Amino acid sequence: MKTKLIILRGNSGSGKTTTAKCLQNHLGQGTLLVSQDVVRRDMLKVHDRDGNPSIDLIYRIAEYGKGKCEFVIVEGIFNKIRYGEMLKNLIQYYNQEAYIYYFDLSFEETVERHNNRTKKAEFGEESLRAWWIDKDYLEVQGEMLFTNDMSQKEVLEQILNQIQK
Repeated sequence: MKTKLIILRGNSGSGKTTTAKCLQNHLGQGTLLVSQDVVRRDMLKVHDRDGNPSIDLIYRIAEYGKGKCEFVIVEGIFNKIRYGEMLKNLIQYYNQEAYIYYFDLSFEETVERHNNRTKKAEFGEESLRAWWIDKDYLEVQGEMLFTNDMSQKEVLEQILNQIQK
């Protein structure tokens, strides 16, 4: 089985998790979703610091999906400094059969989107600002950007059009 890797990255509140879950539901059974928050916060309960064990575990789970699943979706903030090498290694492991997307939204847009989430009670604008990294591109071939003016529907359509060619 040929497996396609989908990487969704961007700042907190940009729509990555929503997009990933919609994609998984659309693509159906056997689509592996690897969420940075689930692995780091729920499974391992570790802080997002250099060398944290979630980096390796995310890689291993995504590696497991190759040949077993048609699609593997990896989603998270994944700042380039801490996670870039791991993500580039994953892209190589998937023999370049990877689709990389970055949610390139303004800070104001992420705050607005965050305020419409159930997580808004967990943290607010101050935390979003502290975590914010502007234009944190992975700078790999084929990286696509999603911008403020794109609706959730347009984002999903663009991904589906590319991965189902």
